[in-house]
Amino acid sequence: MSNLHAVLWVDHQHAQVIHLETDSTQVQKIKAHNHHTRQHGSKVRTEHEFFGEVCDAMAEIKEVLVTGSHQAQADFRHYVDKHRPALAPRIAGWETVDHPSDGQLAALARKFFVAHDRMAGIP
Repeated sequence: MSNLHAVLWVDHQHAQVIHLETDSTQVQKIKAHNHHTRQHGSKVRTEHEFFGEVCDAMAEIKEVLVTGSHQAQADFRHYVDKHRPALAPRIAGWETVDHPSDGQLAALARKFFVAHDRMAGIP
């Protein structure tokens, strides 16, 4: 599997990482684990565990386009900046989208990376 480009769609409960191959895609789905506790701050801990799993899924990817709702992206960006700063330079862009299909997401990412690579001088 090529680990050059991928697209991440994230909300607060689900995420999927689509690895972009030359002529195909591979989808990895991640689901948040809800911990039903009355402990103060457990929602934040659960979100941090989930975002941590999402970051781990992108460990070998060189460049990723992050998509999702504006609020989910903002929360994920805050998590990355605070807890996983080494990942931040590998995030090539942020796009607000609703609930696209895997095909629509892959097409959006391919179009994004063609323009992104062209601007970086990569043929």
